[in-house]
Amino acid sequence: MDFIQSAILGLVQGLMEFIPVSSTGHLILAREIMGLDLVGTLSFDAILQLATGLAVLVYFWWDIWNIIKTLFNFIFKKPVEQKDKNILLALIIGTIPAVVLGLLLQDYMDTIFRGTTVVAITLIVGSALFYFAELYWTKVKPQSEEITLKKGLLVGLFQCLALFPGFSRSGSTISGGLLSGLNRELTIRFSFLLSLPIILGSGLYKVYDQVTHGLLDNFEAPLIIASIFAFISGLLAIHYLLKFLKNHSLNWFGLYRIILAIIILLFI
Repeated sequence: MDFIQSAILGLVQGLMEFIPVSSTGHLILAREIMGLDLVGTLSFDAILQLATGLAVLVYFWWDIWNIIKTLFNFIFKKPVEQKDKNILLALIIGTIPAVVLGLLLQDYMDTIFRGTTVVAITLIVGSALFYFAELYWTKVKPQSEEITLKKGLLVGLFQCLALFPGFSRSGSTISGGLLSGLNRELTIRFSFLLSLPIILGSGLYKVYDQVTHGLLDNFEAPLIIASIFAFISGLLAIHYLLKFLKNHSLNWFGLYRIILAIIILLFI
């Protein structure tokens, strides 16, 4: 893998991790187009996932710091505002479904779930989910500005869809937030915060597993290059996606996903 290929993979991961079009699906497609081997790429992608997780940490550092303070105050029984407590507990309970399902499906992640046909199908199904969520939100016009345990769990269940390449973590969780009755701005911010434990946790777990088996030894230079590009592009993607989705629909991304799925099925 040369410099340009590494940079492309980093850019794809950083941009597509947060734009609701699926980073894993696009990484698979990018490798197919560049003629790179798909076998054993989960370890490489896990490092890139950590780079984008770092981008979330940097961009939302104040929100995360407030959550950490709330956690320690809650543990040591110090005064905690109910709103902050709700967000903390919603993040915890919303993370559990994806952790459990991820552990159950981990043996399939680097095999049958990484084919281009699977990506094409999930791109289309994900687009249908976007359309339904936006249609519901437009008709009901929910304006809830409060996260509850029930809503956190619902969004967390939608996050499980991101285990299948092509669904998109941000697209799935934002759809779940819209369907749970949250306003757009809160839905988007909660979606990013909810993604962080899974991005960092699954990334660190997979890196540890791959390092112990010596599967990262040949990736040093390409990994560094790709990670830098993933981090920088991830920051840019978060910033501009937050602005875009406050006033625009997910359906714009759904249209792109359907066109891409058709191209995959016909030509790749």
